[in-house]
Amino acid sequence: MSVTTKRSMCNLCLRAQSACICHWVRTVEHQVEVLFLQHPLEVGNAKNSARLLHLSLPHSRLVVGETFDDDALHRLLYDGVNDEEHAVRPVLLYPDTSADHKIAMPPAWPEAPGDDGVYRLVVLDATWRKSRKMLYLNPMLQQLPRLPLADMPASHYAIRKAHKPDQLSSFEATCYALMQMENDAEKYLPLLAAFDGFVAQQQAYRPETRV
Repeated sequence: MSVTTKRSMCNLCLRAQSACICHWVRTVEHQVEVLFLQHPLEVGNAKNSARLLHLSLPHSRLVVGETFDDDALHRLLYDGVNDEEHAVRPVLLYPDTSADHKIAMPPAWPEAPGDDGVYRLVVLDATWRKSRKMLYLNPMLQQLPRLPLADMPASHYAIRKAHKPDQLSSFEATCYALMQMENDAEKYLPLLAAFDGFVAQQQAYRPETRV
């Protein structure tokens, strides 16, 4: 009779203890809140790094789904709004889609939220094709001001194939967006260094290629 041994799992990173990535967590105190909307197919993907970044950002939230109920999505985007002086201003981290007529043009950037308000950076954690589908399926996301990234350094995400040279992982893109929005690049350098360590760990699991 065969015996199935259940692997011991880490309750934080949700990976097997033997592949735990919690030692790459680098807690950073950030001003801009972050909301990760993670496609269900990314949850069990060993190459996915969004949960690592979520664990490093105390003012972040990670929610799994592809299509969201309007009321539920509205709460995720705007929860914490009491009045105009204490407003949460959600901003979508997403490339320019002006050539895609199926996606509505985003509104202009909101005014600064004030001393008691905050920006909330919304990140679609999915492959490029899946993230575009999430944008199609959730029109409320199309109504958000957009933060596209331009002139970014080459990605260090060597464990996943990019369709374009300038495509970054959710981890890298979020870090660069926070650098830009908070005008503070140095604060996020430890996170990018930890990301390199995470990538190296995943590469070590790959079987060696024999010639």
